[in-house]
Amino acid sequence: MILAIASGKGGTGKTTIAVSMACALAAKEKVTLVDLDVEAPNSHLFLEPDFEGEDIASLPVPQVDEDACTRCGACSDICQFKAIALLGKTIITFPPLCHGCGACWTVCPEKCIEKSSRELGEISWGKAGVEKNLDLLMGRLRIGEAMSPPLMRQVMEKMDRSRQIIIDAPPGTSCPMMTAQQSAEAVLLVTEPTPFGLHDFRLAVEAIKPLNKPMGVVINRAGLGYEKVHEYCQNEGLEILASIEYDEKIAKAYSRGERLIQAAPHVTEKLLNAHGRLEQMVRERREEGLA
Repeated sequence: MILAIASGKGGTGKTTIAVSMACALAAKEKVTLVDLDVEAPNSHLFLEPDFEGEDIASLPVPQVDEDACTRCGACSDICQFKAIALLGKTIITFPPLCHGCGACWTVCPEKCIEKSSRELGEISWGKAGVEKNLDLLMGRLRIGEAMSPPLMRQVMEKMDRSRQIIIDAPPGTSCPMMTAQQSAEAVLLVTEPTPFGLHDFRLAVEAIKPLNKPMGVVINRAGLGYEKVHEYCQNEGLEILASIEYDEKIAKAYSRGERLIQAAPHVTEKLLNAHGRLEQMVRERREEGLA
């Protein structure tokens, strides 16, 4: 199963859950943890992996042969991102705006637009710590690059789908988070029982629901006294698959780079049960012909 672990806001414990669930699963089967939070990847800080390879990810961008260009404007007209423009008799390209769709060189009647490239960032992979069954695949966006989805898609192309896959998705509800859901068969949302947590959790649910994928919830830092998150889940028919109590020793362990299941071993079973329940949901949807 490909499981995306997401959150409506940063700081809910999404990466903590993703890393610990991957480690728990790796005790019995082969797992790949995919860090798609490419603007600020940090799963490796908890896993201390031995990296085995690295690729530079790039995006095709237009390069115009101005001598052959007739200034017909076809490329400028079709580019919805304004990455190529005809200003009078001058043709100008803006590589940082380009999404690499290829429309400009496809419609060019003179075939005078060649493919150049813009570096997006790095893709790295390797074995994660002592867990021989656990691999880490991650992307890191180039400093100054504005678009993370193209890099995320290239990372996902390298996933070995014969393994259990845990995706650490970017936080929030914008394009990067939704891009991380493209390959997922199920989604696990991590939230916290606070007013801000509920507000952003609600936005995440509203964004993901139209995808019609099995979805479960982990409430992190449970016991803070704000029960409206539970009420919302009940009203929306969302299963709370695990609650992880607020504990100061867990926060201190996190600050030292320790994993959740090291600081609180009893959480291991909760995470395995949550993963198992989502697998069951995926199987049921397949049997119903909905997946």
